[in-house]
Amino acid sequence: MIRKLTAEDRKLYMEMAHEFYHSDAVLHPVPDAFFERTADEALQSGQYAEIFVFEYEDRPAGYGLIAKSYSQEAGGAVWWIEEVYIREEFRSKGLGREFFQYLEEYMPPEVRRLRLEVEEDNVRAASLYRRLGYEVLGYVQMIKDIK
Repeated sequence: MIRKLTAEDRKLYMEMAHEFYHSDAVLHPVPDAFFERTADEALQSGQYAEIFVFEYEDRPAGYGLIAKSYSQEAGGAVWWIEEVYIREEFRSKGLGREFFQYLEEYMPPEVRRLRLEVEEDNVRAASLYRRLGYEVLGYVQMIKDIK
């Protein structure tokens, strides 16, 4: 089951985000304070981020995080699928596919693009994304962190 994060899920989300950022799926960990900020945004307004909890047989199995933006290139709103984390024991049970299906049913019509990034070595996730119709965009992303 996929559902939106509630205030009662905050501690669970923090725990799972910490697990995710200490896994091979990311390039480097981030401070736990960043998870707190993200949870605050998702719970307070949802304007920039939404978090979804994955459950399998009534047990917390993972989460998904989307960030919202606008793209002239896409001609409208874009949802960045920032994170998809499924705990090891719940992988290969269809939760990833269920999440992507949920998003496509949940998103409003003004969303013109779903976008995600995947760590190059995360072959398993990239394979799922390709099967779901995602393709390589071809841009090199660059960032500048503002401290």
